[in-house]
Amino acid sequence: MDAAEQLQRLYLAGFEIQTFDLFPNAVGVVRGDCIVMMLPLPGGLQMIGTPGWRVGEGIGVLTEQNGHKVFQNKLQVVEATPERIEALAEFRRDVEQTIAPQA
Repeated sequence: MDAAEQLQRLYLAGFEIQTFDLFPNAVGVVRGDCIVMMLPLPGGLQMIGTPGWRVGEGIGVLTEQNGHKVFQNKLQVVEATPERIEALAEFRRDVEQTIAPQA
């Protein structure tokens, strides 16, 4: 699978493709407040870590703080509501389906 072809499919499926100075070799795939960094490899795009929630200028990862689920990056925390957790799960499924090899 070609990374350029996968990026084209993501774009056509309504995802936004962004670049970030902190990750010069990767691209960000964004929809709403959900984001995942992807690395273009010879075999196609590969997720770097897990998808997260946009928190300020960074990516908040799902974690727990004082018994509550939150999305947290180094400096900021956003509440991980059931709606946000479901939106992130749907985002991940959609990205994976979009970049999967087509029959």
